[in-house]
Amino acid sequence: MKRRTFMMSAAGAAAGLALAPRMSFAAPGTIDWYTSSDTNILDFWSNTIKPAFEAANPGMKLNLVDAGDSAGIIAIGERAIAAKQTGTDPQADYFETADPLLPTGAIEAGIYVNMAKADLSNYSRVNPLAIRSEYSLPYRGSQVLLAYDTSKLKPTDAPKTWDELVKWIKANPGQFVYNRPDKGGSGGNFVRRAIHQANGLDPKAFTVDNYTQEAGDKALGKAWALLNDIAPSLYDKGAYSSGNTQSLQLLSQGVVTMTPVWSDQVLKAIDQGVLPQETGLVQLQDLALCGDFSRAVVLANGANRDAALKLANFVLSEEIQGAILTELGGFPGVSWDYVPAELRKRFADIIPQTIPTFPAGKWETAINDGWYRNVAPNVDRKS
Repeated sequence: MKRRTFMMSAAGAAAGLALAPRMSFAAPGTIDWYTSSDTNILDFWSNTIKPAFEAANPGMKLNLVDAGDSAGIIAIGERAIAAKQTGTDPQADYFETADPLLPTGAIEAGIYVNMAKADLSNYSRVNPLAIRSEYSLPYRGSQVLLAYDTSKLKPTDAPKTWDELVKWIKANPGQFVYNRPDKGGSGGNFVRRAIHQANGLDPKAFTVDNYTQEAGDKALGKAWALLNDIAPSLYDKGAYSSGNTQSLQLLSQGVVTMTPVWSDQVLKAIDQGVLPQETGLVQLQDLALCGDFSRAVVLANGANRDAALKLANFVLSEEIQGAILTELGGFPGVSWDYVPAELRKRFADIIPQTIPTFPAGKWETAINDGWYRNVAPNVDRKS
């Protein structure tokens, strides 16, 4: 899953200028595709999806372009709005991942296709838990899991609820670690899972616009109590790793038995031999740890709109969704019923019953600041 911070910057603005409207016309059948994701995603499209799609659709080509960051994608969206008003070609057909609410007024301007009404034969396969808007198409995801050493913990004994996890941590002091919440999403989402646990297991209770100091102190205070309760039983009697990667290293070196991990990072680590094939993976079944999906959009006024819709349908196929698991290390955007049977069996313990999310904005700031003040006051935030 993409780890870069999505924010307008000087670099993003420069990218936007570089992507100003061009005077040439799009080549028939050539889909102008843009991404703001990391290089591993661009590589996956270049090496896996592009050759497979072009082989399955003779005469169609994919023109893969790195738009930089989300500011670059938004700049192209603004170009598409201008092109819609003038009846010209926006020189863009497909965004690999984008928020259909951006740029502001994009949906009202009619530049994005309503994917639910686009007659995609594979749309019914999309995991309902992943759908956020009819104008975007969730096709890959990532979620925080628990990874563990099966030489020390049998899969049948792996905790599958929060209460079971807390019991295991206390019964095995020093064998669990999570990273500081502002240093990586695996530890950050472990902290958010504690917040959900302390507040009725209701992710919908937290929205990007409902933070107040009073509500934050009340909701987060209960979570700090849960985290302080397990702190003495953590690695090194209350130490925290410096990020996602260090947590994986501590697991691979046998220093700890269990740690929260990003699904894509841990699956890649296993595939590359950084972690043994026998590494156990489990998801909490009372309420999963947080995750999210990358959602594609198709430009309604793109010159190759119909070809772009074929591409959107293609990425939901069993072939590509299986490759997202095995080659990219991501989660499928479709319901697991549409993943090859051997992969469903292989990943049975990490199939989520829920895919909770947590808002950023003021909540994120309050979580990070509050964790250091209330859970780890002796940890130097700058270290």
